[in-house]
Amino acid sequence: MEVVVQSSDGQDEVRGWVQAYRLNAEQAGRARQKCRKRHKTGTPKAETLYLAGWVLVFTTLAPAVLSAQTIMALYRCRWQVELAIKRWKSVLDVDALRAKAGSPLAEVWLHGKLLYALLLERRMRRKLGDSWGRLDQTRRVTWWRVWGLLKDEIAPMVTGALFWKEEAWTACLNVLAERPRRRTLQQLPPEAVAVLYHNDEPQQESQPIAA
Repeated sequence: MEVVVQSSDGQDEVRGWVQAYRLNAEQAGRARQKCRKRHKTGTPKAETLYLAGWVLVFTTLAPAVLSAQTIMALYRCRWQVELAIKRWKSVLDVDALRAKAGSPLAEVWLHGKLLYALLLERRMRRKLGDSWGRLDQTRRVTWWRVWGLLKDEIAPMVTGALFWKEEAWTACLNVLAERPRRRTLQQLPPEAVAVLYHNDEPQQESQPIAA
């Protein structure tokens, strides 16, 4: 169906087509159940529940260029973007930012993680070729395990763990020590330590009493 989408002020408009795919009864039932759970009152409008049984895709490509079936198949491939982000989070902990919101450190940390992802991507393509894992051909494997293996391979190169010197550990521990904080690190009370040490002392054997 050909449609025209206008901006809120009505000054701009985009012409395109809406392709509709009807879900089967089981899929539509699950979609409507999710719709009810997400609704504040649990009772969405009848129109909303009806549309939940459909997949609607807007495209600027005319049906003469790509058929409705092809548009739907192409739309399903969008999930690869979500999988890539999920893979970054799972393998590289991209979402684990050791910085407060709005801090410049957060931006530096995130850029470092993205650079790490780019490094893994290029290394993977050098080892497996540019055609490996592409979507324009039949796929047999995914990138998850390969990324995990490459991360394990690159990690010692990044940290330099293979070249650490035993005599430098003391200096490393000084660098890694906790920076000053308002609350001191927890420590056992001296009285409790004295009791623990006292209990660990070997007990002297009792001497027999002479008759």
